[in-house]
Amino acid sequence: MGNLKSLSLFLFLAIVSMLVVDCEVLQPYDARFVDEICKQTPYPSDCVQFLRQDPRSSGADVKGLALIMVDVIKAKGTNTVNKIKQLLKGSTGEKKPLNICLDRYKGVVEINVPEAILTLKAGKITIAEDMAAATSDEAQYCEVIFHGKSPLTIENNGMHVAAEVTRHIIRHLLLI
Repeated sequence: MGNLKSLSLFLFLAIVSMLVVDCEVLQPYDARFVDEICKQTPYPSDCVQFLRQDPRSSGADVKGLALIMVDVIKAKGTNTVNKIKQLLKGSTGEKKPLNICLDRYKGVVEINVPEAILTLKAGKITIAEDMAAATSDEAQYCEVIFHGKSPLTIENNGMHVAAEVTRHIIRHLLLI
């Protein structure tokens, strides 16, 4: 009788372990989680690069990944503001579009980013998504106003990519 109980327990544990091993549930702490979320964005390789650079991503859920991406937007926006200020010191003919871009990027850093953080934390997902979309639009507008001669093409394109990745990760929260 003792052997039968031991055998039953052994079989039960063996079956449970096989079920657990075969289960493909991705947890936020799983390294594949970032890859799976990033596949759902328009720029998967950039997404993975942005998120893997931040150690918080290894333990983040979708909201955490979205907040990390908002931090990426903030850093890119701050760097662009600083570059524009440098360009304005030496610029002659580009002052008007540079000043417009400066105002737009200051708005991203001072308005869009804090609003996205607050609304994400409050669960107001569509407003956070709107902030990311507006950021993408600002970067594209800043590129267009130079009529093909932008000194900020790298920054504008980088911000557009980061904002679109952020927007798609935020949108993923609506599916949860």
